[in-house]
Amino acid sequence: CIFSLVRFRDVERQAACLQMEQQQCVSVSKATSAPMWFVRDACGIVCGVITWLLVVYAEFVVLFVMLLPSKNLTYSIVNGTVFNSLAFLALASHFRAMCTDPGAVPKGNATKEYIESLQLKPGQVVYKCPKCCSIKPDRAHHCSVCKRCIRKMDHHCPWVNNCVGENNQKYFVLFTMYIALISLHSLVMVVFHFLYCFEDDWTKCSSFSPPATVILLILLCFEALLFLIFTSVMFGTQVHSICTDETGIERLKGEPARWEKTLCWAAMKSAFGGPLSPSWLNPFSGVSCKRVSNAHAILPQGEIIEEDVIEIPLPDA
Repeated sequence: CIFSLVRFRDVERQAACLQMEQQQCVSVSKATSAPMWFVRDACGIVCGVITWLLVVYAEFVVLFVMLLPSKNLTYSIVNGTVFNSLAFLALASHFRAMCTDPGAVPKGNATKEYIESLQLKPGQVVYKCPKCCSIKPDRAHHCSVCKRCIRKMDHHCPWVNNCVGENNQKYFVLFTMYIALISLHSLVMVVFHFLYCFEDDWTKCSSFSPPATVILLILLCFEALLFLIFTSVMFGTQVHSICTDETGIERLKGEPARWEKTLCWAAMKSAFGGPLSPSWLNPFSGVSCKRVSNAHAILPQGEIIEEDVIEIPLPDA
């Protein structure tokens, strides 16, 4: 069997790409081999910080403008507990979505030796990403921000400063759900507080002056309404993508599926890390971050997006 050495030389000339990437992953602890993932993108970092600041602002208004000045202790305790619990889960989900490897393909594994070790059949074609020098698995796409090929990449979200892929989609879904819930809860409390202040004395319904109280409540109302709509749409889109086994990029390209689609319930169990249980709502449990080693990379079935083609020719007669 004659191999196409021209293709291999094209890989060998990019020696810098053949070194496995190390700069974006640091060890979380000695007890676990799962690395922490962080994308060094200025826009994404700013958006991530803004996300936390918006939640902190909502926390401030809810506690110091509405709940603590309230004369109804039960109302304050119940709503404070619910809101703070949801806010904590939202921020935890955001952190996990941001710092979990979304499914990055090992960088620089498209070497001549590795390709030969795959023992490909004559005529079989594999695809290499020329940007990160990787053998691309099926349904993987290259992200220009993360600078990696991501397995089952749905999209890159600046609000979590990360791609949404097969390893962190659960956390992104939980993040959108919990943000939508605290936004709805905030809106309801703002409405009740306005009604309470209209019926009572404005100087007694808040520890702030009436003008400051109105401004703070209006800003919170605008923030909550905006993010309720945005995150509800994103939540519905993500659940739809999971159930249809079709990522956002695949749906946008409109290409026919070349893979065997998974049933909705099986896809949900796969995305959330097991059968239906309370752990589905827990951002501290779920799918583990698995890195695909060079020796076990999943070979593609035929997708090609700006790749170099490495083909094993048929043997000469």
